[in-house]
Order: sequence, then C-alpha cells, then structure tokens
Amino acid sequence: MPVNPGGPSMLAQGDASSSSGDDVDISNGRNKRRSAAASSPGRRKRNRKGGPGDAIVEAMLEIAAASKMRAAAMSKNEDRFSISTCIKVLDEIQGLDQRLYFVALDLFENPNARETFISLKSERRLTWLQGKCSSSISNSMV
Repeated sequence: MPVNPGGPSMLAQGDASSSSGDDVDISNGRNKRRSAAASSPGRRKRNRKGGPGDAIVEAMLEIAAASKMRAAAMSKNEDRFSISTCIKVLDEIQGLDQRLYFVALDLFENPNARETFISLKSERRLTWLQGKCSSSISNSMV
C-alpha cells in the first residue's frame, strides 16, 4: 500500500480534549483507541506528576506534623507547670508557714496561677503567695 504524504496518516494522536493520550487508529475509517496497556506490557504508569491530589496529601501531612509538634510543646508546658512541679518549688521556699502552704495548694488548682508561680523569680514567689493568700482569705470571708 503506497503512503501518501499529503493524505491522512494511519495513526493520529487523540484530540486535545482527550486526557488519556492514547493513539487513535483511523486506518479503516473507524476510530478505535489502542490502550497503553495493550501496547506496552506491565503496569500502566500515571501520566500526572505532582497533581492537586499530591499537594493535598502533602498539606495534610504537614498539618499532622505541626499538630504533633504542638501537642508535644503543650505537654512539655503542662509538665513544667504541673501541680507536682509547683509543690516541689513550694517545698524549697524558706519561711513558709503551714497555712500559706495549704492555701498555695488550693491556688495551684488554677493552671494560670501555676504558670505564674513557676515563672516568677524565686525571691518573688513568697511575696506573690502572701498577696494571693490575703486576697483569698478576704474573698472567703465576704
């Protein structure tokens, strides 16, 4: 069969709207697609690299990693400002009477009070506790 250079070719690429990129056989006037699986042995590879699905997966992995880091940081802060940590620091304070000690234990039920207590310099903790003790005694009498 002679080849006509000006005539239609036997195989033409699929139209631009086709996303498969398969060849079209137009030799007998019929449009038949030859699948890539039929023309090449083995598994068919994906044509897209770095598509929107990959970007979503990557973003979700980043969110998960950030969440884990945040949880670890919060856990570390919770340990730093735990009641047991406050009690250890409270036990180191010299000149602390028993009444103030037990008021401080009640005060440590508040996470903000624990954070404040631990964050203060050691020489200011007793004065802070005395101020909190006098205000808590005043509030309980009212």
